[in-house]
Amino acid sequence: MAEDRTSGKPADGTESHDPDFPEAFLAFMRQGWADSALPVGPRPEVPNYAKRRAALSAAFPGETLVIPTGTEKVRANDTDHPFRPGSDFAYLTGDLDPDSVLVLRPNGSGHDATLFMRPRSSRETDEFFRSRHGELWVGRRHTLAEKSTELGLPTEDLAGLDAALAGLAPGRTRVLRGFDARVDAAVRPWDGPLVDGRPARDRELAIVISELKLVKDEWEIAQLQEACDATVRGFEDVARALPADRGVSERLLEGIFALRARHDGNDVGYGSIVGAGEHATILHWVHNHGATRPGELLLMDMGVENRNLYTADVTRVLPVDGRFTPLQRQVYDAVYQAQQAGIDVIRPGVAFRDVHLTAMRVLAEALKDLGLLPVSVDEAMDPASTVYRRWTLHGTSHMLGIDVHDCANARKEKYRDGALGEGYVLTVEPGLYFQPEDELVPEELRGIGVRIEDDILVTATGSVNLSAGLPRRADEVETWLAEQREAGPRLPG
Repeated sequence: MAEDRTSGKPADGTESHDPDFPEAFLAFMRQGWADSALPVGPRPEVPNYAKRRAALSAAFPGETLVIPTGTEKVRANDTDHPFRPGSDFAYLTGDLDPDSVLVLRPNGSGHDATLFMRPRSSRETDEFFRSRHGELWVGRRHTLAEKSTELGLPTEDLAGLDAALAGLAPGRTRVLRGFDARVDAAVRPWDGPLVDGRPARDRELAIVISELKLVKDEWEIAQLQEACDATVRGFEDVARALPADRGVSERLLEGIFALRARHDGNDVGYGSIVGAGEHATILHWVHNHGATRPGELLLMDMGVENRNLYTADVTRVLPVDGRFTPLQRQVYDAVYQAQQAGIDVIRPGVAFRDVHLTAMRVLAEALKDLGLLPVSVDEAMDPASTVYRRWTLHGTSHMLGIDVHDCANARKEKYRDGALGEGYVLTVEPGLYFQPEDELVPEELRGIGVRIEDDILVTATGSVNLSAGLPRRADEVETWLAEQREAGPRLPG
């Protein structure tokens, strides 16, 4: 029996511990079932996906393009992680199911698109009750026709994918590799140069898709706003449950936000960072096994991914007992001023790098005022020095969209070394981090970490803060936290 793509499990979806059913039971299960209709209609955003495919088609005339979404990944033995579609595939199709593959075939004037998918398990075989793909196990799936109606795409059974990929010419085919081992094996790479370990031709496909994603259309901006609004509600939920006079687990706060993310969206957009006290100085603190303490700060970097996979990415720092100490406020205000300076320079044509440098100069000046810089601000900002980065550590911005770090395959000249354009969405997130073990800072600063992060849309004349529903100024944060605590805990609804 053939094995499923990458899991090593039988392709028919059975498991090694499945019982041997008697024929009498099998015969009984095969009868007496009514069919259930799945009401579907064209999704309103279908034209957006079609435009993206048309733009990709125009970039590769006469070539076959193969874009898989990926397969389910094993978490432990016969249980899988929740499936999250490949971002580029979802960007081009809107399909959220595992195993699907988009194939664009040249037709002389463009491309014909076909979505290969796993169709519903018919009652004509025992799959519907015996297979891990069966509807009694995972629920009703779309038929080929239903999926075609919903997404405005011709569909074919996934069982025919191997035949469709057989014989594709390497020099006239590009594959988005690394998502589906069966697809990677079926289409031989072109015998050309490698870039980042991938065939250059295939790498170019990933680059073009990433650069198409730089500019968000109106529908995408609405999705990001929806994700930001849900994230605001999630932060409110956490603040309402955060005691001022005693400690609580970081994981409790993580879980409260996750409840909002699952209720209002698809999930969290990335592993939530909930750093109490000195954990705030660890940039990707995701263990979240610490606890809050009155008198200390709480850093939370969290975002809701909405049902169409667009995610927010927001960071706020709260004084657990409700008030910043003078030293905490001094650090917080420096980060706020740096963030505001970065936001203020955003407009079309501004270099992406200048947002970072603008914010970093403000932080370097603050570090000088704290007596920490061993050199002048100008010398610290010199590319040959950058000693200020000991306490700032990371870049100020990244693109945001259907990925939390969107457009990751874009060329440097279009992204890191490029200029901002109307419709770009980026984070602005400077921070100061004083490690508990850092002997170059006064003891009273050690263990303080502050980052403030918002999601910024570049408009024709400047920018809009999509996450402005959460306050940023220190006094506004204190007032907001008190208001949330007064309102009391709530369930999403």
